[in-house]
Amino acid sequence: MNNDGARHHIHEELFSVSPERMFITLLTPSAIKEWWGASRAIVVPKKGGSWVAMWGEDEKDSDCISTFRISEFDPPNRLIFTDGRFLAKAGQAPFEMNMTTEFIIEPMAGGCMLRVVHDGFPTDKAADEFYEACVLGWMNSFEGIRKYLFDNPVESDDGSEHRLG
Repeated sequence: MNNDGARHHIHEELFSVSPERMFITLLTPSAIKEWWGASRAIVVPKKGGSWVAMWGEDEKDSDCISTFRISEFDPPNRLIFTDGRFLAKAGQAPFEMNMTTEFIIEPMAGGCMLRVVHDGFPTDKAADEFYEACVLGWMNSFEGIRKYLFDNPVESDDGSEHRLG
């Protein structure tokens, strides 16, 4: 993806899980709550579906909400989120947002590579702080995914558990 005249950020890491397991981890509400630290998550996992995460103690008065439309759904290889909205008690961002987030999962020996391409950050100064927060946020999210996979081992065919991440 490439939004002309905009910044983008790419973050990628190797994980010792199958592409299928990674794809499921990105779409399962209970997993999202753990790896992203959300208090609630709602996912309609299909092309045209929704991906929503909320933070805050009171579901009637959330601290912030992130919503996306799933515009590409290609299990277990690729997801693209568009039409993103970030709503917070502090208000809207002081700039126009037209961002996309692409998740690419590539099979690798012993696991997979997860790559996130977050595109469409405005280049104006008003978006600098938001951009930097997203760069740090992706590093923290990948750490959260790794911890989630480690804390939630899968059972192998022989009945033994395997810690992943």
